[in-house]
Amino acid sequence: MALQLPQTGTGIPTARSVDHFAFTVPDLDQAIDFFTTTLGGELVYRLDRLVRDDDWMSVHLDVDPRATTEIAMLRLGPTSNVELFEYTAPRQNNVPPRNNDVGGHHLAFYVDDVDAAVAYLGGRPGVRVLGTPQTMPEDAPNAGDRWIYFLTPWGMQMEVHSVPQDMPYQKETDGRRFGPVASWHNGTVTTPAPGIPTARNIDHVAYTVADLDASVDFFTGVLGAELLYRIGPIPLPADVMSTQLNVDGAGTIEQAMLRLGPTDNIELFSYAVPGSSSVPPRNSDVGGHHLAFYVDDVDAAVAYLGAQEGVEILGTPETITEGPIAGDRWVYFRTPIGIPMEVLNMPDGGMPYEATTRARRAPGGPVAWTNRP
Repeated sequence: MALQLPQTGTGIPTARSVDHFAFTVPDLDQAIDFFTTTLGGELVYRLDRLVRDDDWMSVHLDVDPRATTEIAMLRLGPTSNVELFEYTAPRQNNVPPRNNDVGGHHLAFYVDDVDAAVAYLGGRPGVRVLGTPQTMPEDAPNAGDRWIYFLTPWGMQMEVHSVPQDMPYQKETDGRRFGPVASWHNGTVTTPAPGIPTARNIDHVAYTVADLDASVDFFTGVLGAELLYRIGPIPLPADVMSTQLNVDGAGTIEQAMLRLGPTDNIELFSYAVPGSSSVPPRNSDVGGHHLAFYVDDVDAAVAYLGAQEGVEILGTPETITEGPIAGDRWVYFRTPIGIPMEVLNMPDGGMPYEATTRARRAPGGPVAWTNRP
């Protein structure tokens, strides 16, 4: 009989799913083109540049008050939304974090055929494939996982990988990874570019954190995630770090994989590599990012989160009153593990953006948080 992991917390009240992953890019036009052509995403809407002459940007987005931003939302596969930001800001850092830096991150795609995906990506303009496909060894909890990283033209790290149906970690827990789904185009309305060959869905988003234990505790205890397995610390020589991970120098890696809600996996890393940065990027820096949750009741979620140790709500919930996403109610919050996050709710029924495109956001809350399709 499978062993149960320690009971996780119940999570954010009224949460249904991860709504989107957000990333700050240097050039929004370039990023939209890459996501819609190379990756096969759909542009859902694009907002006018946000400019304020008061302290609103600082209070609500945790950036310099004179920062400005332009935002686009994309549908990426059957279950995921990706929000892209382009900021202008005083003292903006335009160098994205590396894997080994706190705040490093990557976006991973499940594919049936890693080699076909690599052949395709290696021929795309500006894409750099890192090393050769690797397969996790038999003594690993995710034995058989075959993976490889690649860099976008602006240096954002991504991954394609494929996992076997049965892996050793499943003997230790009833928890299971999400995916793969039937088809990349399952549930989409339009017919976007083909994208990565044999891709099924976004498999996970990964974040590099300063303290892996504390981060796992926050995800499981506060956000209601399930820990599936941990690996490491694993020592890696400098040549492997450089070739496969785009990291300068030898060191060690620890890793944790978690299930987060009905349709998402989260991978957390901790690196011990000399020269790693311990300061995560701000929202306005290239490589800034946040993780957003769909909730039925934003105010109930805020009351809960505000009572959690180390959590700071940024301002008060805002409701957008005009434009493509009028009715969207949202608020950001800081976390004690350094990953900015957000809770939001979209109104029932049609939204203004739907009048101008057949593309649709991936549903923000079709099922309960604990549903495990």
